[in-house]
Amino acid sequence: MADVIDFDLRLKEVADKVTVALDHLIPPASGPEADLMRAMRHAALANGKRMRPFFLLEAGAMFDAPEKSLLRAAAALECVHCYSLVHDDLPCMDDDDFRRGQPTVHKAFDEATAVLAGDALLTLAFKILASRETHDDAEVRALLIERLADASGARGMVGGQMIDMLESDSPRDLNTITRMQRLKTGALISYATEAAGIIGHAREHERSALAGFSNDLGLAYQIADDLLDATGDEGAVGKALAKDEEAGKANFVTILGIDGARQRVRLLAEQAKEHLAIFREKANILLQSVDFVLDRTH
Repeated sequence: MADVIDFDLRLKEVADKVTVALDHLIPPASGPEADLMRAMRHAALANGKRMRPFFLLEAGAMFDAPEKSLLRAAAALECVHCYSLVHDDLPCMDDDDFRRGQPTVHKAFDEATAVLAGDALLTLAFKILASRETHDDAEVRALLIERLADASGARGMVGGQMIDMLESDSPRDLNTITRMQRLKTGALISYATEAAGIIGHAREHERSALAGFSNDLGLAYQIADDLLDATGDEGAVGKALAKDEEAGKANFVTILGIDGARQRVRLLAEQAKEHLAIFREKANILLQSVDFVLDRTH
């Protein structure tokens, strides 16, 4: 039990650090464009697990990477994630009214402001990574930027969202859903550990192990999310559930069934842990993060 409590405390500590960093990095609300900054803050400073930054910081700690560099990269990653949520929630996309227990940005403000707030969070992410404060080595900064662009773009998160939007024209089978989620959800999770390896100057076999870990964990995370959508409690999750079912969309649960989806998550979780074996006790917190994904209720 002590280990679980320690993990929960560590998760909250990291979330708080990232929130403080974002508060400093997002411009204050001032001038005629003040509503834009308010909308950015509404999206980025809301309560969230900050799992992607958590993976980045904990993976980087295994290589004794500078915490300041890791934290700024984590904040940039969270800006991209928050931008994606703002746009996902728009009426032309998933059309959601609540996110992280509060009204979505287009409900709290308006649709145009939500679009612009997402745009501004995305561009802020690359400004953060480009700054000398993130890392002294320009090659490291350039690689962090390049890999985040890949993870968030047409062959990454946005590409996965496009596949999701094509449901009516191209009904989903298991292979399509797997590809969609490896891009839509998995790409940013993979970036988290990749960025940690870049900043920590990890060796090739270590980067390969991290890539295998995040690849399996990212898919497990999405299947767990589909299970929450089917069986979770809206009050605990903080957003509307059963959206795919209402829209007639296939996901891992509708194709595999609840028991089949749970079995797939357990298999992926075991594989993710196996990838971390080379790091021994240094990977203890990341190992606990796999159990968190496996057992998550929100």
